[in-house]
Amino acid sequence: MRTAVGWTGDAIEIIDQTLLPAEERVIRLTSVDEVVDAIQRLAVRGAPAIGVTGALGVLLAGDDAAAAERIASARPTAVNLRWAVERVLAAEDRKAEALAILEEDVAACHAIGEFGRAELGGAAKILTVCNTGRLATAGWGTALGVVYAKHAAGEPIEVFACETRPLLQGARLTAWELDDAGIPVTVLPDGAAPALLAGGQIDAVIVGADRIAANGDTANKIGTYALAIAARHHGVPFYVAAPRSTLDPATPHGAVIEIEERDGSEVRRVAGLEESTRVWNPAFDVTPASLITGLITDAGVLRAPFGPAISGALS
Repeated sequence: MRTAVGWTGDAIEIIDQTLLPAEERVIRLTSVDEVVDAIQRLAVRGAPAIGVTGALGVLLAGDDAAAAERIASARPTAVNLRWAVERVLAAEDRKAEALAILEEDVAACHAIGEFGRAELGGAAKILTVCNTGRLATAGWGTALGVVYAKHAAGEPIEVFACETRPLLQGARLTAWELDDAGIPVTVLPDGAAPALLAGGQIDAVIVGADRIAANGDTANKIGTYALAIAARHHGVPFYVAAPRSTLDPATPHGAVIEIEERDGSEVRRVAGLEESTRVWNPAFDVTPASLITGLITDAGVLRAPFGPAISGALS
């Protein structure tokens, strides 16, 4: 099964996720311009996967510091991207460091899956948003990594995937990869999730993250905050699954996380709106730590108070 991002020795290979599910096309990135374009147009997406892509992109940038900075700033919310670029730039052997980041992500995904499986042993029906599986990482995923771990262990598992408007990462990507893996999946409109939670049909909500602040506030795909509120109201546990590279001790709380606002054409195109129609299109929202049951990381499940727990996981 092909992964979202890989290195051939002279190029980065990614699955162009803008074409899924209609076409599974692998494209080669051989220049910094191509890397930045792929990240910005979401041909490669998911915080861990763009972090790995950024790390490998430094190898294409060579000694051009400005080019490396262009990669690091291609998407501002996901902390993994700048973290990976700066780590490779600081290394004596940049190629070895970039490949180490790739392999570490594979291992982190596996650990997240196993810690999540242990935490959610009795949970068979999972609600999620966006895509957090093999298309979003170098491994089998974060939130979906928990699903894959349960499936591999022979445990009953079923996923309910919010469409994730306006670009439908849940409907296009999560449904596609779970179908491919033989895991039952049901797609629902984003606005239907609270009604599903109210019906008592969901055992747990598990989402990914693009940045987790020092206090546990979490930035993730737009719509996550609403899921967390609905889950709390209906007494359903709400988990965030992410590698330690997504933990950002330099950001004290969610209010100071820079939220990427994408072009309004993404919304206008879906609705057939005139170009003059004003659109607000934030890519992410912030879920307060108070709504999060636990952070499932490659260092274990972190619980409130999240500040000390995050510091301990990073030490």
